[in-house]
Amino acid sequence: MNARRLELALHKQRLQLRSAQLRTDFAADAVAFEPLFAAGDRVRSGVRWLRGHPEVAVGAGVALLVARPRALARWARRSLFAWQAVRRVRLWLEDRP
Repeated sequence: MNARRLELALHKQRLQLRSAQLRTDFAADAVAFEPLFAAGDRVRSGVRWLRGHPEVAVGAGVALLVARPRALARWARRSLFAWQAVRRVRLWLEDRP
């Protein structure tokens, strides 16, 4: 094996070792984000469940309408604002390359 090939093989090995170390460091650093990801997963599964059981949302809305109509109007405005904001962000993200 000539010197150039040996040098390249050693360089490749060093890069592979460095890559393995970076993956280990990244995995250790990512542990701090686990609670955030877990909360996001719970919210996502709750939304998925609610989409499968819309009668629960309708029932809660009717109960809120009967018990506190002003609160329902306030939450309806907030929900409309949130829905419009999400829609705008989605459209903006779709327009980006």
